Amino acid sequence: MSRLELRSPNQAQLVVEGLYKDLERRIESSPPGLCPVDMSRAFLEICHAQSCGKCVPCRVGLGQLKNLITDVLDGKATIRTLTEIHETAKSIMESADCAIGYEAANMVYKGAIGFKDDYVEHIMYHRCLSTLKQPVPCVSRCPARVDIPGYIALVREGRYEDAIRLIRKDNPFPTTCGFICEHPCEALCRRNMIDDAVNIRGLKRMAADAAGYVAPPECAESTGKNIAVVGGGPGGLSAAYFLQLMGHQVTVYEMLPKLGGMLRYGIPNYRLPKERLDDDIQAILDTGVKVDCGKAIGKDYSIVDLKEKYDAVLITIGASTDKKLGLEGEDAKGVISAVQFLRNVGYGTQESLEGKEVAVIGGGNVSMDAVRTSVRLGAKKVSIVYRRRVADMTALPDEISGAEAEGVEIKTLMAPSRIEKDEEGNVKGIWVTPQMISNIKGGRASVKPTGEDDVFIPCQTLIVAIGQDIEYQHFEEAGVPVQRGKINVEKFGGFEEMPGVFAGGDCATGPSTVISAIAAGKVIAANIDEYLGYHHEITADVEIPEPKLEDKPACGRVNLTEREAGERVKDFEGVENCMTEKEACQEAGRCLRCDHFGYGIFKGGRDTKW
Repeated sequence: MSRLELRSPNQAQLVVEGLYKDLERRIESSPPGLCPVDMSRAFLEICHAQSCGKCVPCRVGLGQLKNLITDVLDGKATIRTLTEIHETAKSIMESADCAIGYEAANMVYKGAIGFKDDYVEHIMYHRCLSTLKQPVPCVSRCPARVDIPGYIALVREGRYEDAIRLIRKDNPFPTTCGFICEHPCEALCRRNMIDDAVNIRGLKRMAADAAGYVAPPECAESTGKNIAVVGGGPGGLSAAYFLQLMGHQVTVYEMLPKLGGMLRYGIPNYRLPKERLDDDIQAILDTGVKVDCGKAIGKDYSIVDLKEKYDAVLITIGASTDKKLGLEGEDAKGVISAVQFLRNVGYGTQESLEGKEVAVIGGGNVSMDAVRTSVRLGAKKVSIVYRRRVADMTALPDEISGAEAEGVEIKTLMAPSRIEKDEEGNVKGIWVTPQMISNIKGGRASVKPTGEDDVFIPCQTLIVAIGQDIEYQHFEEAGVPVQRGKINVEKFGGFEEMPGVFAGGDCATGPSTVISAIAAGKVIAANIDEYLGYHHEITADVEIPEPKLEDKPACGRVNLTEREAGERVKDFEGVENCMTEKEACQEAGRCLRCDHFGYGIFKGGRDTKW
């Protein structure tokens, strides 16, 4: 009788596994300022060490590739070396016996094409492009380039009003972003190498709550220029704010009754209390921005009218219309887009869903907003129908877990096929085709039908949340270039055909995040200022605290707590609770101050203007 032996990993194996985990954390928090050529060599060395060494392409070829890249970094290479790297990598890809050799060579091959300029800079000028301007990692990932270490340091010292002033140098929506920002900055927080990213969004929320209303800075001397902004969403209001600070008179045209765009009419109150949004908007209006609400472009006025009346015109209409499923029965009563559904809730005109079954199609943040809102409107049962896996959803993980905690059922790997309606034209439910996971395309797993019979999901309300579109027809008719449903802007956000007219945000890039729209508004404001013949600089007269020379031991992250799920589903009050001052001080103390140590120290001081 044979015996089986259960073996535990020895000390050496445990140490190696620990080293791999440390390396993984370092890779995750690597800033974009690292040299891509050097990173390629490092990854190549790791792959080479993992190779079994049985085939020549891995054992010899990867070593040759490493030597070639080392010559590039050491200044010993020529342009011919770059060709050799191409040829060697391609040869290994075509002849390696295992995935390690292929993937390692493929990484080098793609890199030699993708960041060829970096290779050439090393070869021709013996210098690294990435070291010419080292970015602070968190700031480099923030679309608006907010001084994150600066305002965290201010929060630590309890200077909340100064923290808000510093944020507003780049982002006029500090309170709003404290509630709903997707915080891409945290992905590259160097604190990830020690324990976990600093809760940057939570600290912004704390600063906004503790500071209360903070008046905007004084505007520059009037230039006598008048600018029209079409669209009162985050992008348009951000551009208006910065342009007004520069001394230009701005008028914002908004088709809805109140300003805010999707912030007001697309994001539910439990995520962003509207009185808190009003705090940010009021600070923008206090700069002197004029507003004309309730008028739609193409109906009440035209882009041609504005061009004749103003020195410059900015189009920031956002993505405010819905995409269609294109399925049989989509015209049934009770089928509504998520955009219209959430807008009705914002208007206060949405009927109660008491006792109804609700299905929502889609897996993004808008879908989560729709299902969680349906729960609060009294729906008997709420389901998400998604054709991929939960892991493939584009919604934030916290939003998905929040929906599940509130009783939402998530039906994955179900592709809608047709909508069934009754004799009176009301929706009865939706038929879905079971899917199975398939090949990975573009870094994302695709799906295909399993061959099983379609499944019927009953519902009396069907909400479609599969994306948003731009209302571009009026602009296209007026001569503004439009391509594939988006306004086709040139490099600096303008048009050669229509001088003085600019566009930016979702209408130019497609639907994106709030912080991306704010960043677009900031950039276009600077471009319009340059077009008008000026070069104003936005400053923040705030002194940043010097970093403290203290140890930074491993410390757990302070996360924002939430109201109990059973209580919060009964109303539309805010879900998240703010940090206490003690929690905020501890969390802010976890910041490694990369703006001073390592990265920012090379700059000879921080940028307090733009």
